[in-house]
Amino acid sequence: MTTSPNSPFALVDIRGLHKSFGATEVLKGIDLQVGRKEVVSIIGKSGSGKSTLLRCINGLETFERGTLTVDGQALQHGDANAMRELRQQVGMIFQSFNLFPHLSAGRNVMLAPTLVKDLPKEEAKARAQALLERVGLGSLFDRMPDQLSGGQQQRVAIARALAMAPTVLLCDEITSALDPELVGEVLQVVEMLAVDGMTLILVTHEMAFARKVSDRVVFMHQGLIHEAGTPDEIFNRPQTPELRQFLSALRD
Repeated sequence: MTTSPNSPFALVDIRGLHKSFGATEVLKGIDLQVGRKEVVSIIGKSGSGKSTLLRCINGLETFERGTLTVDGQALQHGDANAMRELRQQVGMIFQSFNLFPHLSAGRNVMLAPTLVKDLPKEEAKARAQALLERVGLGSLFDRMPDQLSGGQQQRVAIARALAMAPTVLLCDEITSALDPELVGEVLQVVEMLAVDGMTLILVTHEMAFARKVSDRVVFMHQGLIHEAGTPDEIFNRPQTPELRQFLSALRD
């Protein structure tokens, strides 16, 4: 059962979040609660603050006002130990794959658990092998990144994020850098994670996918959450002109 977004026990709890870059306020007071095992897709125009919100959740961006907790632990930028613990709880996959080109697929997945969690090499290797098999790449442990397709590289990036056993996984437009024929293989892996009960917060332009996998869809507009609801509510019964216009532009 998914935690109600209004539950005091939300896994990710964001209240009154404000973030500016210079004089430009990008997030203007975000309130968002995500329950354990919930899948939330964030949609909206470029520049609406979607990616900035994800980067605040995993501590890559500081924010000026508001609170942000993950599993009850408040994000505190001034506390190095707290930030290290947070980043072990929050995994993130980016548009670009960012694999280390000099390491094989398997060693890319092994790296963080051995460095951050001091996992013994053989245990890390076994975990990496299992995770590559989970994303459909079990036979490619020793393949170098430049020998992989874009879709395969992104699936290695997903396995690498999962290697830290995160509590929540953030996905920032993870198919936008892929050729159209490779998008499906990556989305299939994300759908599998959703079915397996991973808490997911997705920024995506793949509306059919968001409709299919999400428990809730959030529409961001000009730095605010403009509408939020079930996929049926957001895509079939939009309440505001801004969301109707956004969805209409996608169909044109």
